Amino acid sequence: MSEAAWAALDADAARLKATSLRALFEADEKRFERLSFRLDDLLIDFSKEKIDAGALRALLALAKARGVAARRDAMVRGEPINETEGRAVWHMALRGSVDDAPAEVNEVRERFLTFAEDVRAGRFAPAAGGRFTDVVNIGIGGSDLGPVMAVRALRPDHDGPRMHFVSNVDGAHLTDVLAWLDPKTTMAVIASKTFTTQETMTNARSMREWLAASGVEHGAHLAAVSTNLEGTAEFGVDERRVFGFWDWVGGRYSIWSAIGLPLAIAIGAEGFRSFLKGAAAMDRHFLTAPAERNLPLLLGLVGLFRRSCMGWPTVALIPYDQRLERFPAYVQQLDMESNGKRVTLAGEPVGRATGPVIWGEPGTNAQHSFFQLLHQGADVIPVEFIAAVEPREALGDHHALLLANCLAQGRALAFGRTEAEARAEMARAGQSAREIDRLAAHRTFPGDRPSTTILHRRLDAHSLGRLIALYEHKVFVQGAIWGIDSFDQWGVELGKVLASELIPMLKGAPAEKLDSSTAGLLQAIRGA
Repeated sequence: MSEAAWAALDADAARLKATSLRALFEADEKRFERLSFRLDDLLIDFSKEKIDAGALRALLALAKARGVAARRDAMVRGEPINETEGRAVWHMALRGSVDDAPAEVNEVRERFLTFAEDVRAGRFAPAAGGRFTDVVNIGIGGSDLGPVMAVRALRPDHDGPRMHFVSNVDGAHLTDVLAWLDPKTTMAVIASKTFTTQETMTNARSMREWLAASGVEHGAHLAAVSTNLEGTAEFGVDERRVFGFWDWVGGRYSIWSAIGLPLAIAIGAEGFRSFLKGAAAMDRHFLTAPAERNLPLLLGLVGLFRRSCMGWPTVALIPYDQRLERFPAYVQQLDMESNGKRVTLAGEPVGRATGPVIWGEPGTNAQHSFFQLLHQGADVIPVEFIAAVEPREALGDHHALLLANCLAQGRALAFGRTEAEARAEMARAGQSAREIDRLAAHRTFPGDRPSTTILHRRLDAHSLGRLIALYEHKVFVQGAIWGIDSFDQWGVELGKVLASELIPMLKGAPAEKLDSSTAGLLQAIRGA
């Protein structure tokens, strides 16, 4: 049955490749009305994508044939849909969207939110007294990207200690962060589920040494997010300041758990609860909205059509909001670590392209960086724009200019500028016929470059939680249709194993069983 659904989509892709966005808009004056969808103040406009009503019907038929709704319901019930690891996928339980969630979810949430308020109020204080002025979160991957993204996004709501983040094992990262801090008023949160993550523990040991070197009773300045109580105790963290999470919470889905402690310290317990409520609102929509109006389902289907049917391998994610500067990196991990897979749950080749490359930067900076390639490059690169209608601060014409640029870029990508239009424009400007002939091709924009625009009223804790959950469910939809396990991450393991083998060799141990390239590079490093 799904083979027929795929075949219908391939036919739609061939048909739509042969037309243009200009032609699609000319043929349907209500295209925006038909292809934009809302949830409260959140609007997603697909009208500039290379789809139409027929392709959308075929996509919805594919989702039905592939059992997306049944797999979604199995996830909510706590069935082990992470089949390669035999685990449930229950991050929705962390924001109250699962009826029979384990009781310890609420218990741990209340513990870490109470601790966050204690830090903010000075009830948990430095060893020498006073208040903590700074908190350093030490983690990597999901233990870093979620907290740093959310803390930066919600900067206007900060009323707690200053937040800092260290992830890279490169000593420059920790050194540069600590250079401006006073150890007597600095606290560290060490985030590692196993408390064995190589990069995190290397940074944590150096952080502990930095505290100790200043005469600080370092144990009084440490908290941890981990399930390894033996490891945290050995490191010197009081168990009252250790907050766990569970194996059914993947790292890239863990911002809703105690991994979100830095955000709770920054914006407070009530702000964090609003963040959870925003995600829960999207969960309810995903679980109950009809398929033809279900935003995460539709976002996933349009993205899947781009990747698996139109053959476009990459997506530029452009938030027109400087405070969402780390959102593209966050979604990059969420999407590429989840769906960067080439075999199905049965271990067979997928047979279709999966897992697009996600990348991006905030607008308007991106316009002055790589948009040249988006507009006139040889490859078609779909774009997803995100913008808030209202700014968090009123500052002259800044926000109007920001939104004008966002809308203009989508329009320019879709419709471009024909050579005739370019020639006419130059003629109106009084340029000579010879100059027009010389420059016409250079000033022509092919257009027909697809984009989705996501608008919401205002960036705050609730809307950020909703936005993250939207992309989580989008990734789920695509993985379910491709038939892959979106929740394991075996692809990160091999590099870790090989790095562990190389560390002794870098310290002088004999180099054994290496390929000639790695052996040569190792020798060059030793001889430097």
